[in-house]
Amino acid sequence: MFIDHIKIYTKAGNGGNGAVSFRREKYVAKGGPDGGDGGNGGSVIFRCDSSANTLLAFRYKRKFIAENGADGAGSKFHGKNGSDVIIKVPYGTLIRDSESGKIIKDMCSDEDFILCKGGRGGWGNKHFATPTRQIPRFAKSGLPGDEREVLLELKMIADVGLVGLPSAGKSSLLASISAARPKIAEYHFTTLEPSLGVVGVDGEHGFVAADIPGLIEGASDGLGLGHDFLRHIERCRMLIQVVDISGSEGRSPADDFNVISEELEKFSPSLAARPRIIAANKADMIVNSAEELSLIPEVSEDAKELERIAKDRGYKVAYISAYAKMNLRELISETDRILSELPPVITYDPEFIPDEETDDSLSGSESATIRRGDDASYIVEGEWVEKLVGRVNFDDRESLMYFERSLVRSGIIDKLRAAGCDEGDTVNVCGIEFDFVE
Repeated sequence: MFIDHIKIYTKAGNGGNGAVSFRREKYVAKGGPDGGDGGNGGSVIFRCDSSANTLLAFRYKRKFIAENGADGAGSKFHGKNGSDVIIKVPYGTLIRDSESGKIIKDMCSDEDFILCKGGRGGWGNKHFATPTRQIPRFAKSGLPGDEREVLLELKMIADVGLVGLPSAGKSSLLASISAARPKIAEYHFTTLEPSLGVVGVDGEHGFVAADIPGLIEGASDGLGLGHDFLRHIERCRMLIQVVDISGSEGRSPADDFNVISEELEKFSPSLAARPRIIAANKADMIVNSAEELSLIPEVSEDAKELERIAKDRGYKVAYISAYAKMNLRELISETDRILSELPPVITYDPEFIPDEETDDSLSGSESATIRRGDDASYIVEGEWVEKLVGRVNFDDRESLMYFERSLVRSGIIDKLRAAGCDEGDTVNVCGIEFDFVE
């Protein structure tokens, strides 16, 4: 089964909480705080895998959750960092935001991509000791890891795309010029999934060709199979349009050319505008040898009409036979010549940048929202405020003072005043209630 489009859920690990601990040893006076830091949460990392050419691995596993960081402990013990989750995808996989559909990353290189970053571990109370605060009874809690639902879309990376109607000979051509072995049979839609093949040129270098299932008229409207797979040649630098010059299917080669051209134009005008060679296949059914290929336009009215249409569009017609391997070397050489003048394979720039993790030093007033509750209290909500509450020990006076200073420095107190909060009014900060005091 070929799968090239799927949705998955990813979640990085949460950071571990810092520890509140004090050194207690015999003969050690005033040991002081020794609470260790929490470990960092594991991240979700994408990596390209050259052995994969489909997203089939994600058919039954669609949730990827990294390990949480461990909490810190006494004696300044640091919590264990959570293990990362490595997600391997084929080259050419696009990672899209599931809601907007915008591209987050184009996986087309060997560089790893961190989609969800693990949460930082919280500081232990050893970090909060000062000359005037020698026994801090609070620590920071770990930050939550990022989570995101994304769409994975595979667009194969190839230099040349083979397009044409069913049974035009695309798979036969790919098998004849490369080591690829696509299924070949005498019935329509033998090819049910895209195939890639590496074509060698003079034993020195080569290019990658992609064969997609045959297109039919109306493919751009969802008919047949080809429309579902046209995305796999969107990166291609040029196209080879395979046309049955023999008319063995009862079709006119000129009509075949026009049908495919119209479907490509409807699907993607930029794809239809790529450089193109017309490979007039099954020429062995008209002539007996490669030396006679140049005579085809003279003996075939269909060939004359195809030549005229191709010339009007600036395309070259190459008469070949994938079955008899006639004129294939010339086709490869001409393809290589055109590729040498074209830019590299298309890559897609990011359109969507995930939100960066909120830094502790940033003001929380921008992210905090204030609304009136049913009991006329002022309710303060927001991600930054939740993190602040999570790291405060409300049974400790110094920790409470830290909480108050943080609300003042972040601008939330000023925001409450602007919202009409007066002295004595009830304020609810993520479930913690207190009276507002000027």
